[in-house]
Amino acid sequence: MATTAHELDEMTNIDLEAKLREAKEELFNLRFQAATGQLESHGRLRTVKKDIARIYTVVRERELGIRTAPGSDNEDGAA
Repeated sequence: MATTAHELDEMTNIDLEAKLREAKEELFNLRFQAATGQLESHGRLRTVKKDIARIYTVVRERELGIRTAPGSDNEDGAA
């Protein structure tokens, strides 16, 4: 379930916050499984960490104005 930056571009800020919360919760669960020796897929840890980093990157780029949230019209459409 690796998320691409293009998929994140299409999400609203509220959706990104929800996705971030889910990813952090999954990372916690995976770390707990790793600590107890129950983790089967160690690659999933890396994937979830990268997804969290991608979400933080998109959020920060929106703050800086590099990316725009869907539905926000930052372009000057006036004639």
